Amino acid sequence: MLPMLQRELVEKKGWVTEEEILDYFAIGQCTPGIIAVNTATFVGYKVKKVSGGIIATLGVVAPSVLIITVIAAVLSNFAHIPAVKNAFAGIRVAVCVLIINSVVKLLKKSVVDKITAAVYIIVALCAILFSKLSPVIFVIAAALLGIIVRVFIRGRKEERK
Repeated sequence: MLPMLQRELVEKKGWVTEEEILDYFAIGQCTPGIIAVNTATFVGYKVKKVSGGIIATLGVVAPSVLIITVIAAVLSNFAHIPAVKNAFAGIRVAVCVLIINSVVKLLKKSVVDKITAAVYIIVALCAILFSKLSPVIFVIAAALLGIIVRVFIRGRKEERK
């Protein structure tokens, strides 16, 4: 869903910018629920306030619920067949590729200088790979580091100019 949201909302419709979608993804990960649903709700609210948020949420949830219900009803009878098992294994790989593709696109837009690269490598990547803490803690830590960098380091550079 995240690659589709990015493509539709940023590239095709132009309802939000690349930076805004990154913010919505980050907030969506920190709030309870599914990131794609939360992101769609935020964008819907931005475009058409409360009614937009409701419609966007239903627009993201309804097709998935309908499709999953139909697939579950049909495939539960065929899940034991090796071809079906292999098909699902292939689908899992394709989903991983879609997620990696989105991450790479978002990474290119997010890591814009040496400071954000350091935050990404040290705080996000290493901490998530080598600790068992919740990713929410790292999102908050990265946000705080971003504020500190903006206020203290970049703020001082602008004062000098």
